[in-house]
Amino acid sequence: MLKFKQIYNHHDINNYAKGGTKLTNERFEAEKQKLEKLSNEELNQLFWKKAEEIVNPLIDLAKTHTSPSIERSVLLRMGFNSLEAKTIVEGVFERELLGKGVGNILLKMSKKAEKDYLTYGKEMVQGSHWDEIEKAYKGV
Repeated sequence: MLKFKQIYNHHDINNYAKGGTKLTNERFEAEKQKLEKLSNEELNQLFWKKAEEIVNPLIDLAKTHTSPSIERSVLLRMGFNSLEAKTIVEGVFERELLGKGVGNILLKMSKKAEKDYLTYGKEMVQGSHWDEIEKAYKGV
């Protein structure tokens, strides 16, 4: 614990936790005493609770936000090569549909067309289906 205290004192953390309060020696000692009273099981539970508090907002963000890079990765894992993935993602991005998820669009539209998604995607690379996709997702 001494090393932990020295690190915090050395760096003089000004934005400790969400409250933005400075981690003073008094606060450090108070937190340390609380933790020292906990059993290993309680420390383990506290650790996972805090880890969850940190990670949950990231998971929520990942569910609602994407990028061309992420979408290309999805298509690569679906079996498209990098040039095909790039072309498909660019087409979806140009039509402002990236938030719908390129893999999602591909799967739903290929099912609607009664084709396997690889064939449908390769046809998209050649310029087919874009009007259908815009109509389905934008109502245009």
